[in-house]
Amino acid sequence: MAATPAAQDATKRKLLDPSELGTKAYWDSAYSRELDNYNEDIDDEGTVWFSESNAEEAVLTQLSRLEQKGLLRRGGGTADSVSHANVRPPAPSRFLDLGTGNGHLLFALREENEEGFCWSGEMIGVDYSDSSISLARRIATERQVDTNTMRFEQWDLLADPPQPDWLQDGFDVVLDKGTFDAISLMPYAEGSRHPCDIYREKVVPLIKPGHFLCITTCNWVKEELLDWLAPAGGQLRYYAEAKYPIFTFGGQTGQSIVTLTLRRVTAESE
Repeated sequence: MAATPAAQDATKRKLLDPSELGTKAYWDSAYSRELDNYNEDIDDEGTVWFSESNAEEAVLTQLSRLEQKGLLRRGGGTADSVSHANVRPPAPSRFLDLGTGNGHLLFALREENEEGFCWSGEMIGVDYSDSSISLARRIATERQVDTNTMRFEQWDLLADPPQPDWLQDGFDVVLDKGTFDAISLMPYAEGSRHPCDIYREKVVPLIKPGHFLCITTCNWVKEELLDWLAPAGGQLRYYAEAKYPIFTFGGQTGQSIVTLTLRRVTAESE
C-alpha cells in the first residue's frame, strides 16, 4: 500500500527514534512520583523543564515584547480598577498551556513584574496525564490560586476535541514547553501520519487568528521546527525567536534549546 501524502512528507524530515518519553505510561508514572513527593514536602513542586536554560524567563520576555507592541494585554494592575463611564477595558490575554505538567509556567505568569502587573487573564493548563493534573491542582490549592481564572484539565491534544467551555473563540497565546518534544518521540505505525503532523493540525484551531504559539524545544533546531509547524501555505508563520547563550562543540555552533513565537495568519493576511 502506498504511503499517504502526510506520511511521505514525514519521511523527508529528520525523525527521532521512539522513546518511552513519548508514552503516556512514562508521564503518568513520573507525575505520580512527583505528586507523592509533593504530598510529603510542599516545597518540592517537581521538575521545571529547561530551568537550566532559563526557558521560562525567555518565554516571559517574548510575551512582554508582544505586550509592548500592543498585541497582548497583561492586565492585573491598578489601571484596570479605574472606572470609566460606559468604557470597559479590553480583556486580558487568555493562555492555554499544553502539557502543563506541574503548572509552573502558568504560576510564573501570575507573578507580578517590577511595575506590579501580572498576566491576569484566564489560564488553562491541560495534560493527558491525570497525575499531572492532580499535581498542578494540588499546587494551585496550596498557592491559593484563584480557580475562577486558572484551572487545570485532563485533555489529550492528539486524541480529544477541545472543550467548548474553555476553547471559546480561541486563545491569545498557546504555550508549549517540551510537549512537542515528547510528541516527537511517540511510537506510531509505519505508513500512518506522524504525531508531529497531527500536532500541527490540532494546535492551530486553539489559537485565535492573528495570535500566537510560543513553543520551546530541545530536540529540534529552528529550521526543523519551522518545517514541522510553519510549512509554506500553512496557518502558522514565524514571528520571533528567544535568545539563548551560544556554544560551539565539534566545530558546530548552536544553542541547547530553541524558543520560537509563531503567529496564526488572519483571513486578511492569507
